[in-house]
Amino acid sequence: MIFLDHVSVDFSRRKQQAVRAVDDVSLHIKRGEVFGIVGASGAGKSTVLRTINLLTRPSSGSVMVNNARVDALSGLALRRQRQKIGMIFQHFNLMHTRTVAGNVAFSLRAAGKSSAEIAQRVPEILALVGLSDKADAFPAQLSGGQKQRVGIARAIVNRPEVLLCDEPTSALDLETSASILALLKEINTRLGITLVLISHEMTVIKNICDRVTVMTGGKVVEEGDVFDIFAAPRHEFTRQLVSHSFNLELPPRLMQDLRGTLLKIMFVGASAEQPVLSQATARFGVSVNILHGKIEYIGYRALGLLVALLTHPDRPEQVAAAVQYIRENTAQVEVLHG
Repeated sequence: MIFLDHVSVDFSRRKQQAVRAVDDVSLHIKRGEVFGIVGASGAGKSTVLRTINLLTRPSSGSVMVNNARVDALSGLALRRQRQKIGMIFQHFNLMHTRTVAGNVAFSLRAAGKSSAEIAQRVPEILALVGLSDKADAFPAQLSGGQKQRVGIARAIVNRPEVLLCDEPTSALDLETSASILALLKEINTRLGITLVLISHEMTVIKNICDRVTVMTGGKVVEEGDVFDIFAAPRHEFTRQLVSHSFNLELPPRLMQDLRGTLLKIMFVGASAEQPVLSQATARFGVSVNILHGKIEYIGYRALGLLVALLTHPDRPEQVAAAVQYIRENTAQVEVLHG
């Protein structure tokens, strides 16, 4: 569906050496999937996204979208190609002097649609995004979440094959962000539109994406299924992102004068739903104190992380045996203390 082949992007600066924002990036995004690009600010992810509809032209490499060589297009051919690629933005980019319906209709008029088609299509798409009652409202009268829904409606009203999402929730609160992500997933499922979404938050990627690529310093450092990236990140930068999303750090007061063995335990799949710690307690007579943890469901697959303290008043060898038992029955065990 979308192929980026060894794409690099250089930005020239007056009297200074050009800056390489994207460095030899290759991606294959499948039709109908939700594909995430994650990284810190300045990683190059927005620039990569903008090469897909040629808002940014690659300095080298090629961009293919549904068998069209996008980077070779210009003029009318490029404008027609862009009609097949919708885009939504972090800060909405609405026309403030037009109503909600007017903002959506503008995209249809720009595509040369008839008045009759516009009159039919605008109510349909506003119903899809939950804004039927806001057709005559102006952007200043809307909440942030409603503005983003207008942006989504405008982006998909011409039935694009691809929807590019540039940090679509970073300007929104947590509850509103969740509702926008749910809407995007519904659009992907119902309409079959391929979604490419960038974010600096792994939580956003976890909630909506099928696959993800991780970028830092303009380069791709890791790529894979979202569940696999969370369960077994390979690159150090990816491990940092995943660690921050789980946030299992203990307060300093709990780390003082610890007695026993402190473990960070990862449960993957079926093991996350099994009473492994209860069984360890029964078999080896150890006490288990869970200090932190959670179980996430990523694409309906369970991924659990727990921080637990194991103790035995008289027999430390029982603690060691319990640790070994837990290690054998879970995905990963890291001894943090003891």
